[in-house]
Amino acid sequence: MSEWLNIISGLLLAGGLLFFAAGSVGLLRFPDTLSRLHALTKADTLGLGLVVAGLSLRAGSLLEVAQMLLIWLLVLASGATACQLLARQCDEEGGDD
Repeated sequence: MSEWLNIISGLLLAGGLLFFAAGSVGLLRFPDTLSRLHALTKADTLGLGLVVAGLSLRAGSLLEVAQMLLIWLLVLASGATACQLLARQCDEEGGDD
């Protein structure tokens, strides 16, 4: 069973890395600020969720899993809030870059 958990954990970690890379590419390639923010926050949030899921399978205790989930929830809340504030500021200034 441990071998299967390691394989699943590795796949989740690789998927998280893929989403982090996709968010970074979106940040560099999309034409306007709002599209860049959307790509970065959505992809990185999902990427972090996959990384947390992969690391949770390798965790030694439920306390470690709970700490990782709490960190992920805080990143979810702060990322969405920061993105919303930046998008409003960009919209008020009327600039798309």
